[in-house]
Amino acid sequence: MLYDVIRIEEKMLAKAADRKNIDLKMICSKDLYFDLHKDYHQEFGDIALQRCVSYFRSLHITAFLESKGVKVVNGLNEAFTAGNKLNSTLKMIHAGIPVPKTYLAFTQESSLKALEELGYPAVLKPTMGSWGRLIALMNDSESAESILEDREHMFPIYQNYYIQEKVKRPPRDIRAFVIGDKVVAAIYRISAEGVWKTNTARGGKAENCPITNELEDLCLKAAVAMGDGLFGVDLMESPDGLVVHEVNNTIEFRNAVPATGINIPSLILDYLIDLKH
Repeated sequence: MLYDVIRIEEKMLAKAADRKNIDLKMICSKDLYFDLHKDYHQEFGDIALQRCVSYFRSLHITAFLESKGVKVVNGLNEAFTAGNKLNSTLKMIHAGIPVPKTYLAFTQESSLKALEELGYPAVLKPTMGSWGRLIALMNDSESAESILEDREHMFPIYQNYYIQEKVKRPPRDIRAFVIGDKVVAAIYRISAEGVWKTNTARGGKAENCPITNELEDLCLKAAVAMGDGLFGVDLMESPDGLVVHEVNNTIEFRNAVPATGINIPSLILDYLIDLKH
């Protein structure tokens, strides 16, 4: 297992491996360096579980290991697609999966024109990121101008303006967990009082969500659009049914396990073992 920060999820995976008598080798990516001409099968084995928080570090390590014939979960194609909101949304649109109405712009001026067409309120998101960081609600043109002006002074990656309609939904969304070809669990993420974001990192509360046929079907289609592996699929309950607004590449499950009673880390290890056979 590759990591750069030991979170609760990594500890849960390590404990699950102990219970299953699996020799799980923990490798801190911060200590790694690679000779590009050398084979690394002995050090990394047949399967590496990629758990790095740093998206770019994860991509580069995965690219290198795959070039040496090491199976990485999630793989480079999946990480590139699910780790970028633009890439994943384009894949889902192509697959016919319902997503919020989304625009892409590259300057403050073109973003404001896109917003005139899309309408307010709207949500501005970075194409890469997690935990609700740098997601901004734009209620009108005045707030949009102010927010976009700030982004113009940020790192250039934040000047790719990914803009979505604000879906009319209850004060919650859904996070479903897909392992291989199965939706193993789902939670409602309920907004904290006075907060519109549902992220549990922002105080959102996790409750068990029943896995309906509609939910299962959409999640499996979204996962297939990303590739093969482990995904967290985020959905919203719109007036017209469920829409998928995001797919997560490195899933976090600390709140989902107690809310659902499903041992997600154990199921992840079972999936990895099956891949070897």
